[in-house]
Amino acid sequence: MEKIVYNTRSVCSRRIHIELDGDRIANVKFEGGCAGNTQGVAALVAGMSVDEAISRLEGIKCGFKPTSCPDQLAKALKEYKDK
Repeated sequence: MEKIVYNTRSVCSRRIHIELDGDRIANVKFEGGCAGNTQGVAALVAGMSVDEAISRLEGIKCGFKPTSCPDQLAKALKEYKDK
């Protein structure tokens, strides 16, 4: 199991903790943010492949912000893949 901690930018959540099991997302926990929304996103991506999560979440915006908590999760996963 690989663990990632990602410091978010321009959103209400401060950090995202991600646990990966190979190319699958085992668990996600957001620090801060809208509790219901972040818990919902975390539940929906559990068991999903990293590539599928990126393709579904990338580019989602929150109101007038250029990003969102789901988009930040996609950015974290892309950054992980690029390493």
